[in-house]
Amino acid sequence: MNFSDILQDYPYTTELHAHSFPVSACGDFPAEEVVKKYIDAGVRSLVLTNHLTPNNCGEGVEYYLEDYRKAREAAGEALNVILGVEIRFEGNINDYLVYGVSEEDIPLFIELIPHGIENFYKQVKNDRNVIIQAHPFRKGITLAPEGSIDGIESFNLHPGHNSRVGIGARYAKLKSLLATVGTDFHHEGHEALALMRTRNELKTSFDVAEAIKSRDVLFDCSGHIIIPYIY
Repeated sequence: MNFSDILQDYPYTTELHAHSFPVSACGDFPAEEVVKKYIDAGVRSLVLTNHLTPNNCGEGVEYYLEDYRKAREAAGEALNVILGVEIRFEGNINDYLVYGVSEEDIPLFIELIPHGIENFYKQVKNDRNVIIQAHPFRKGITLAPEGSIDGIESFNLHPGHNSRVGIGARYAKLKSLLATVGTDFHHEGHEALALMRTRNELKTSFDVAEAIKSRDVLFDCSGHIIIPYIY
């Protein structure tokens, strides 16, 4: 199989990690502008994984979901805007990406922020979601306890951080963890740097979780194709 055949078999691109302002205060662009950038980049699905942290959870559920709802409205039929969450608990700066979520899950997520990842996994984990530690090898971040995550974001290509993707890829293989890829989009010119390719179009958060769990995916890093599972 040549390169063109591979891309034809996995034609659908999904951004798994992106942020919008103001829900993610570190982001540069409102939801509508994020959507436009991803439409212009030719991406088919965008998972908006805004930060849910001890600092902003007090703003409430409606505040947290507002950017997601604005993004969906702005996208229309041109882009599948999908709900994801990047959650941080009290006590450290670890972040976790959750796919396979609905708006109805957010109140519980907020309630669990004081209680850490191990309790969160026990309370939230089900057959329809995946819980992934984001960029676990960045400076200052510690690996989650085994049994409290389903996988790691082995390829986080945020240009402003050293996520040590080689170490992440090796660790995912060593532990037989699920692996994900993401741009971690915040800033101008960084959109769509790292996408997941799938055989089927992903329209919901549960579609995304199932695709990740299937391991039948490719990583597309600005046209450089990575086959993440060879074991």
